[in-house]
Amino acid sequence: MAAPAPAAERARELRAEIERHNHAYYVLDAPTVPDAEYDRLFRELQDLEQQYPELLTPDSPTQRVGGKLLPAFAPVLHAVPMLSIRTETDTGPAGAEAFDARVRKLLALPNDAQLVEYVAELKFDGLAISLRYVEGLLVQAATRGDGETGEDVTQNIRTIRQIPLRLTGVAPAVLEVRGEVYMSRPDFESYNARQRALGRATLVNPRNAAAGSVRQLDPRLAAERPLSFYAYGLGETQGWTQPTTHSATLDALAAFGLPVCTHRLVARGAGELIAFHRDTLIRRDSLPFDIDGVVYKVNALSQQEALGFVSREPRWAVAHKFPAEEVLTEVLGIDVQVGRTGAITPVARLRPVFVGGVTVTNATLHNAEEVRRKNVRTGDTVIVRRAGDVIPEVVAIIPERRPMRDLFSGEPLHPPFELPRICPECGSTVIRGEDEAIARCSGGLYCPAQRKQALLHFAARRALDIEGLGDKLVEQLVDARVVHSPADIYGLTCETLASLERMGEKSAQNLLAAISNSKQTTLARFIFALGIRNVGEATARDLARHFGSLEAFLAADGEALQQVPDVGPVVAASIAAFLAEPHNLEVIDRLRAAGLVWAEGEPTQSGPRVFAGKTLVLTGTLPSLKRDQVKALIEAAGGKVAGAVSKKTDYLVAGEEAGSKLESARKLGIRVIDEAELLKFLDKGVEE
Repeated sequence: MAAPAPAAERARELRAEIERHNHAYYVLDAPTVPDAEYDRLFRELQDLEQQYPELLTPDSPTQRVGGKLLPAFAPVLHAVPMLSIRTETDTGPAGAEAFDARVRKLLALPNDAQLVEYVAELKFDGLAISLRYVEGLLVQAATRGDGETGEDVTQNIRTIRQIPLRLTGVAPAVLEVRGEVYMSRPDFESYNARQRALGRATLVNPRNAAAGSVRQLDPRLAAERPLSFYAYGLGETQGWTQPTTHSATLDALAAFGLPVCTHRLVARGAGELIAFHRDTLIRRDSLPFDIDGVVYKVNALSQQEALGFVSREPRWAVAHKFPAEEVLTEVLGIDVQVGRTGAITPVARLRPVFVGGVTVTNATLHNAEEVRRKNVRTGDTVIVRRAGDVIPEVVAIIPERRPMRDLFSGEPLHPPFELPRICPECGSTVIRGEDEAIARCSGGLYCPAQRKQALLHFAARRALDIEGLGDKLVEQLVDARVVHSPADIYGLTCETLASLERMGEKSAQNLLAAISNSKQTTLARFIFALGIRNVGEATARDLARHFGSLEAFLAADGEALQQVPDVGPVVAASIAAFLAEPHNLEVIDRLRAAGLVWAEGEPTQSGPRVFAGKTLVLTGTLPSLKRDQVKALIEAAGGKVAGAVSKKTDYLVAGEEAGSKLESARKLGIRVIDEAELLKFLDKGVEE
């Protein structure tokens, strides 16, 4: 039976009233009704929705906690990448001064020009999240991930009552809001107190609690965690004229009903940034949530656009962290760890000490030069701090407390630290390039410590492109000692794969098909897949074009390598060291024996350079080509592929479901071409 009009109207009124009370309680911290009255309204709405199911809407307050247990998080491709921001290394006033000086220089402002206007905000210690609203309704929430692709955590984010399920006022067609999910210190303590009373496990710290809660596969468990949210920026927008400043944008987000931190300031020049940093540091401990610094952003969006980006970081924003907490403890010994990229890092084993909110038992010594510079030895009393409030490090020793052999010799009890000559994990040679502080294991394809990273890189889309061989599966294969090097991938069987967790026979067959397909590759992809330090995609292509065959590449010495365009002494030394390690050559031989083949002789620079000096941008899904294939074709033709449309863009290559880039290109009068036109240009070797 259809819901009568009065019931439908009452349900609408209840939804609006409950959300007003939610906003007042969770965002404004100003409750408007007693708990009992709130509960009464909530139950009334529940009863109406149960009686008339058609009244149940996606933005109903009753739907904040619900949904089935998820098998995994689905990937979400961000329409606008979630970029990181640069961190100033100087935690004192010079950090703000350096940022301001950089901005003024990039904007070409004369010394007597007016001060640049910034917005100074808090740097929250939580988990970055993107909220996507369509016609005012929250339809998706995603983690940052790698910046390009995150995870769909919509069900868990809906449990956070600070986040509106529907925006207030006249909402844009599309509004992506970027912000931070965090757990306040009072909520963290209260939650742990309840857990202890029930005899359950407690949370380690607020930051880990926030990240772990958002990534719970059961939204009901996430709902038990008292999470909060602050909005601080935007992603994609459609059908909305954004204000001309960042501060006005934050005000607009608050007007939509989103929580925006009030601890922010529109500041003029470096002096006011320094004052904000100093004042925030003083009041840091009195805040109800954890922060590890402040963030400065150029206020005017026109100036932000002029400043642009570098290395996927905005030039118009910077994080200015606080000095870390420091304590004294004793060095029990110095070990070395081999990182995922082969870096050999000396690590001090410490007498356990509480610093920065956690108990620390190890601290990084960074590299051998740093150990010698600080003269750290076993038995020393050292100053330890949590750099950036995250990574414990040894700052300095207390010389007068060093244990001596006896009272008369004046000799220290323990000798200086010596860097090992062979990798403790695999026995490969440890190398350190000229003018490089970090030593590395040269057994990149063989070393157990680098195994997972080497496999993931080898299988990556721009390398051998083995679809389905991701983090979780690689971890299982390595931990089960099934795969020891990339060559072992080609010996996997359906039976072995199907026995792994969450790998049925169908998934196993699909992965084996992808592995088989990867045997047909190019020399450039193969060289890139080896994971040689300092050899990226462009260098791999240059090496393939220059040598033309794997045999010639493997036989090249340092002098021959430097004949390749853009390969200098540092890159040549990295390649030579990699190829000098017998373990790596053994893996390469096994890969060839597994049947990997490619066209000997890559395309040379003498081919058609139709896009020489041109910049192209890709958007949407093309009929037959993948993005990395299109990128390779454009680069081979002399062009450059950019991530965003600007006045410098020459062509936009558009496919199906083209997004905001298409609209931007049309506004700027940039020529839009499809896949067929692109291939026609490349085939004829001339633009039309």
